[in-house]
Amino acid sequence: MKTLLVFRHAKSNQGHKALDDHERPLNKRGNKTAPLMGQWLAQQHAVPDLILSSTAKRAVSTAEQTAVAMGYEGEICYDKNLYLAPPNVCLQAVRSHAKAHTRVMIVGHNPGLQALIRAMTGVDRALPTAGLADIHLELDAWLDLTSHTTGQLSHFWLPRELFP
Repeated sequence: MKTLLVFRHAKSNQGHKALDDHERPLNKRGNKTAPLMGQWLAQQHAVPDLILSSTAKRAVSTAEQTAVAMGYEGEICYDKNLYLAPPNVCLQAVRSHAKAHTRVMIVGHNPGLQALIRAMTGVDRALPTAGLADIHLELDAWLDLTSHTTGQLSHFWLPRELFP
């Protein structure tokens, strides 16, 4: 059994119009929410064995703040291909990096992550910033993960519901 945590980056600063999209930082709300989600994951005993993150500044900040807050002790693997990646690229990143890990978190962007959740679980829900899906997969090895792999959506955590 494998678990894939699909985590959209926290709220970013839209006011930086002069910045390239890849370089947009988190805003005040995003900087508050990312660690709260990390604390929540620790409380749920859902800390990943591996974190994969887009190289976009907002995703990197989300991954790092969440990792610290949940007590994650592993490395964060940054993959430039995860920036605005479609589902098949997300799956390739997991296959490439996950190896023997059991619970993997991917930190990235919409619309790719929302499409990934829909493709793997059949659940079509909006994935707002800092939203996180917990998908259980009947896999023995991440190398078996394909675009046809289906899983069970165990949890769908939204910060506005957890921290009103």
